[in-house]
Amino acid sequence: MMEVTNRVPLVDLVRQYYFIKSEIDKAISKVLENGSFILGENLKAFERAFAVYLNVKHGIGVGSGTDALRIALEAIGVTSGDEVITVSHTFISTVYAIFQSGALPVLVDVDPITCTIDPKLVERAVTERTKAIIPVHLYGQPADMDSIMEIANRHNLWVVEDTAQAHGAEYMGRKVGSIGHIGCFSFYPSKNLGACGDGGMVVTNDEEVAEKVRMLREYGQRNKYHHIMLGYNSRLDEIQAAILRVKLKYLDTWNEKRRKNAKLYNELLNDMSNLINLPVDVEGRKHVYHLYVIRTKRRQELREFLSLKGISTGIHYPVPVHKQPAYINLMKDIPKLPITEQLSNEVLSLPMFPELKEEEISYVADSIRQFYGNA
Repeated sequence: MMEVTNRVPLVDLVRQYYFIKSEIDKAISKVLENGSFILGENLKAFERAFAVYLNVKHGIGVGSGTDALRIALEAIGVTSGDEVITVSHTFISTVYAIFQSGALPVLVDVDPITCTIDPKLVERAVTERTKAIIPVHLYGQPADMDSIMEIANRHNLWVVEDTAQAHGAEYMGRKVGSIGHIGCFSFYPSKNLGACGDGGMVVTNDEEVAEKVRMLREYGQRNKYHHIMLGYNSRLDEIQAAILRVKLKYLDTWNEKRRKNAKLYNELLNDMSNLINLPVDVEGRKHVYHLYVIRTKRRQELREFLSLKGISTGIHYPVPVHKQPAYINLMKDIPKLPITEQLSNEVLSLPMFPELKEEEISYVADSIRQFYGNA
């Protein structure tokens, strides 16, 4: 067995905590001393700040990114008998939320370069039952929103952006999440903007949708104990909101560090393009590298080799949604998704987080070169 000379984690949340420890500890203490833990001033302040950051009118904090998607779909009236177009190459929440709304997911393939939804296939998938499109800004890479919005406008469809992995990413100078009718964010701890627990947010410029989301997140009530509709218990709590208020002011700086890290990876691995595919920056889109994902036909061998070198990696995602045991029997007439299935066999996530050191990136790159015999 090879000797482990270094250890490089896939993500290290402790490094980030120690960088802003005093601010985080102070924010949490204030919440505890105040004694207000649900729907308090921290949540209101964070909702306003995040809406301003995205240049949208409304931000509504909810319990998780999954809840953000589910509640958003219900707020726009997606229900049984409707169809929602999205991708299979995504985290399960995207499709789970569609099933939870009672609608049927219609899965299309992704672009092989960006790994995001292919607009040409979206157009072909639209039927009279289609109610919405969910483009996923996967890995921090913005989807082709101009094309998606053009299709949606032509067919009078809602666009709900799954922005769980793309906080701060931009498409043609606009923050993703602000381009469609609704944006859905996750604040899971490892996200570019992550809480210290679960959390999510729905953002929109639509007044009616915003009002429905606020009611749905709290038992369907407009005023206390007056319930207008069936709803949920899904609220971003005060401690998480306080933490996210601190972190939000660092988000752009952290994203630039991610982009710098990605650039260094690309420079160190660029001459290996015949062996691995590297992620790309597309003109007009600002990738924020929630994940740095390469593609290789020798994934398992490479992953095992890197593990022996002390380097952690991930696979996002090894099994497409349409091949998951829990979902495979719920969907009919699934078209062939060759790019999605190819990606599921080839994608490999390398260590990526703002505090990742240059020497760690060099060590990862050198180890990859060693694996392929190019050291």
